[in-house]
Amino acid sequence: MGRQAERWTLWTPVAFGSGAALYFALLREPQSWVGLAGVAVAGALLLGASRWSQARALTAALVLVACALGGFSMAKLRSDHVKAPIAPTDSRPERLDGWVVDVISPGQGGPRLMIAPARIGDWPAAATPIRVHVTLRGGYLPGPGEPISLLAVINAPPTPASPGSYDFARDSFFQSVGGVGFALGPAQTWAAPVAAPWRLRVTMRINALRWELTRRIVDTLGLRTGGLAAAMTTGHDAFIPRAEVDDLRAAGLAHIISISGLHMAIVGGFVFAIVRFGIAAWPWLALRASGKKIAAGLALAAVAVYLVLSGSPPPAERSAVTAAVAFGAILVDRQAISLHALALAAMGVLLLQPEAVTQPGFQMSFAATAALVALAEVWPRPVKEINTPWPIRILQGFWTWTAAGAAASFVAGTATAPFAMQHFNRVSTWGLISNMVTEPISGFLMMPGLAVGAVLAPFGLGDWPLQVAGFAIDLLNRVAHIAANAPYALIIVASGPAWTLPAAFLGLLWLCLWKGSLRWLGLPLALAVNLAPKPATPDAWASADGSAVAIHSAKTAVLFRPDVKLFGAELWARRRGLTPLETEAARDSAYACDHWSCAPLPNAPVRIAAAWNVRRPLKDGRLGELCNSAEVVILRNDFAPESCPAPLVLTGRDFQRGGAAELYREGPGRWRVIWAQDLRGRRPWTWGVDSR
Repeated sequence: MGRQAERWTLWTPVAFGSGAALYFALLREPQSWVGLAGVAVAGALLLGASRWSQARALTAALVLVACALGGFSMAKLRSDHVKAPIAPTDSRPERLDGWVVDVISPGQGGPRLMIAPARIGDWPAAATPIRVHVTLRGGYLPGPGEPISLLAVINAPPTPASPGSYDFARDSFFQSVGGVGFALGPAQTWAAPVAAPWRLRVTMRINALRWELTRRIVDTLGLRTGGLAAAMTTGHDAFIPRAEVDDLRAAGLAHIISISGLHMAIVGGFVFAIVRFGIAAWPWLALRASGKKIAAGLALAAVAVYLVLSGSPPPAERSAVTAAVAFGAILVDRQAISLHALALAAMGVLLLQPEAVTQPGFQMSFAATAALVALAEVWPRPVKEINTPWPIRILQGFWTWTAAGAAASFVAGTATAPFAMQHFNRVSTWGLISNMVTEPISGFLMMPGLAVGAVLAPFGLGDWPLQVAGFAIDLLNRVAHIAANAPYALIIVASGPAWTLPAAFLGLLWLCLWKGSLRWLGLPLALAVNLAPKPATPDAWASADGSAVAIHSAKTAVLFRPDVKLFGAELWARRRGLTPLETEAARDSAYACDHWSCAPLPNAPVRIAAAWNVRRPLKDGRLGELCNSAEVVILRNDFAPESCPAPLVLTGRDFQRGGAAELYREGPGRWRVIWAQDLRGRRPWTWGVDSR
């Protein structure tokens, strides 16, 4: 145990994150005093640990318990701090007046804006969300800072697409986004009677500069190349072609789109290397100043500028904290890359954003980084031979770096695989090779070219470095396209039981943080997502409003309405390891469907009928036909028929209460329904704050 004496502090962010995760796993929101009491108890435990510092085991136990309590309490306090109004779940069209804060990722319906509302219809100010996301329908695309007015339907952020799936409404809650919706007409200019608050004006000014740079990059490189270049520079991914995104995802390269640790490391590392080389090339300065510290300070400044330029999304903020810890360690003469530095960065992120513990980006980023740092600890140091001819040294160096790159890609891919399988249900077969091939392209050409181009663009000198970056992006897209079209490029994997991902995370951390042969005890836990039996596949799924239904048939999911709620249907199918059949021909072979309903034929795999009419009545006799032919009848409207022989009838009222549903047939006429809302519980982001 002596080998672990100096490593127990590495477990403090693990304990803190576990406490935060426990808070988010609750089905009921604790009282506000619980957060304050938890902070007080954690402080008392830390005080006791300082008093009994001679007993190392007791000190470690007290500190870890204090961190767990602190994580729980900080998550609660953070939730109370960001609580803000949330739109109702079923609102009517309203006139929305406000300021465009930013242009965000486009949805299936078109481009989207983040808007700071000044007024939404006749809603009271206390019930008006701080931010809303609106999908535009035609017309011009306003830029950040423009005051606009539009007629829109604004609802609460969407609930999980299926029971137990990722809760996007929770992310919206912590980003102060209280509503999402769509415009019913083009945006119009609005004459704001008062100026926007100064903080909002600063934010919009920064976003306007980002949007201007985005348009300049796209105009310089063209849509196919410039879209990805803009996304990696300013965070705006509105111009990336859909086919390009699909190729990157299938090739295991989708992480390049989101500004995260890779981008921060390349930008910071590029500035660090250039500055240090420049100082070393100037003997007078090199003899009088620490080139390493100057380079670290300027690299830290570059990371801060890049964070602002990227729009400061949560993944970029986490990566900036990690980079700040690394370069800060250099400034105080500490090792920049170590598990202790990583633990400090993780603790800093969780203190600022306790909700990050629930997000795939945080989980995958720190899992991969921990695995890479642990690999660096055990990687054999090459012996530097004396008087070795330079051709041999070049050859040896090439093979050393090739082996190191392959090992790093393999370890990082293996560490993030459980999260990719559980959250995204995808395994990129050729992801390891794709990442190995594209790493030098992105590290030596693409990101440096984008960084230099972004700096020189305001002076009209950014074209040539952007062209270099564009050439690198073309190479990257070619690699992605080849990998995406290779045999078995993308494999769908069903999610494991809910307990497997926390178990895999803890097992992976044990492998990385424990020193000695006992670290391998964590391997079975790290493979929990891979090895644990998958849950039984539901017989059917229904969307949160009952407007879309999917049926489990062999290894496929048959969609009743292939053009409605497609994102949710695809997400549910992947979670259950099914391939969605998005054609009406696949549906019509087993179900008799018209424009408003579907009824099972004798060969239907599951005897379920559905009607999605709301105001328009079904044709005469159709409702009776649905009830007489099915064991389950799903009706989108709120009115159940007085006499329906079907054993189970679900109406709009059921979906309004329970959200999306999974249905399991447990015997003739016996069905079990799992509702998404029951698994979410009653939390601030599940019910909202509607004071009207």
